[in-house]
Amino acid sequence: MNEKQLVGEKAVEYIKDGMVVGLGTGSTVYYTIKKLGELVKGGLKIKGVPTSELTAALANEEGIPLVDLKEIEALDVAIDGADQVDSHLNLIKGGGGALLREKIIANAASIFIVVADSSKVVNQLGAFPLPVEVVQFGVDMTSRKVACLGCVPKLRVREGQPFITDNGNYILDCDFKRIESPAELEMKLNMIPGVVENGLFVNSASRVITVENNEVIESVK
Repeated sequence: MNEKQLVGEKAVEYIKDGMVVGLGTGSTVYYTIKKLGELVKGGLKIKGVPTSELTAALANEEGIPLVDLKEIEALDVAIDGADQVDSHLNLIKGGGGALLREKIIANAASIFIVVADSSKVVNQLGAFPLPVEVVQFGVDMTSRKVACLGCVPKLRVREGQPFITDNGNYILDCDFKRIESPAELEMKLNMIPGVVENGLFVNSASRVITVENNEVIESVK
């Protein structure tokens, strides 16, 4: 069993009958959803709220009942992956392009559990380019404003065309090298007109499940 599967399935232990569960996006939480599907087939009664169309499709394949966010008041727990996790449990997310919905759902959950293999754990955020979701209108101007914060923004492209999120926006992947103050940068980015949201998740994770020395470990905020 690989690290992603180990931590992805470990998070399922926090899911109880009757819960409303935020379902993240990515290669690690994939295993969480697969395991939840097995438990649902075995009688577990939950409702899932997906963070992306891709996750919704996977959850449907696994037989997990889904609800729209507007149908509920809050989530009991959300489980998602991360592109980087620092020692303070701050995160960079958005490599899969679902950062806006992921942040909305994480914020709505009573408990936000992050699953990450050991390669995602770092001392300081920044080596992974920070995804910033922006509206299509005026993207060049928005990119220049973002660059003024000390990065090199690059429009995300797939198959020769700009990548478009489930919300109809573009993503700038911003190379900061090192992010000294995640909370300050998060605030400054979101003050730029045209920026919808950014992939910094500061003081958001309740618990991080990862692997150290071939053993699953959990860090709590």
